[in-house]
Amino acid sequence: MKKAQINEEKCIACGLCESIASDVFAVDDVAQVIVDEVSEELVEAVEEAIEACPTEAITWVEE
Repeated sequence: MKKAQINEEKCIACGLCESIASDVFAVDDVAQVIVDEVSEELVEAVEEAIEACPTEAITWVEE
């Protein structure tokens, strides 16, 4: 399984990631990853959120 991360310094809390993948992201003052590992079923949604993020704050964690 993959892991996603959000760079809090880049995040503007626009909520786009949460609207695309609410099972993975939650937004308050900044966005947060709410799962330890992204299941295969959610990888495509996270990829879409990565592409949609206006500040490029979302990335995959290299393991």
